[in-house]
Amino acid sequence: MPLPLTDRAAVVRACLDVMRESEALYLTTLDDDGAPCTRAVFNLRRESQFPGLRDLFRAGDDSLMVYVSTNTSSEKMRQIRRDARVALYYCIPRTFHGVMLSGRVEEIVDHTVKDRIWQPGWEIYFPTGRRDPDYTILRLRPGRVRGWLGERAFDLRLGEDL
Repeated sequence: MPLPLTDRAAVVRACLDVMRESEALYLTTLDDDGAPCTRAVFNLRRESQFPGLRDLFRAGDDSLMVYVSTNTSSEKMRQIRRDARVALYYCIPRTFHGVMLSGRVEEIVDHTVKDRIWQPGWEIYFPTGRRDPDYTILRLRPGRVRGWLGERAFDLRLGEDL
């Protein structure tokens, strides 16, 4: 049964905890036939792995906004440019906590944001650095958040529908 709307703030806080702890982030796009394609991407909210990004999310800590780094030349980008609807999934299997965010993702072209997210060592993915034309940052401001927190399911509408 979904958590009552009065628990909305507690649900958002619990979601943020899962997002910060989850080892991976799973991104699902739609292929040419409309079938889901899921793959693991860096969880930039994982504070133990990306401590330098903590403040990026702290400013909007009540926000479930997500950034994703990827290659411009990737299959996922071709799919996103065709259909921007995506789902992102964070989970902590040992606690049965899972958070799925869905909505339309947008490509960030602002170099200030891209520079802020850039991480040392990413040259192995983007050989010419933070201005590499293959370096892309995506942002999702989810319209819906669903999941499971221990023994309770939840479903929140945050914005416009898909």
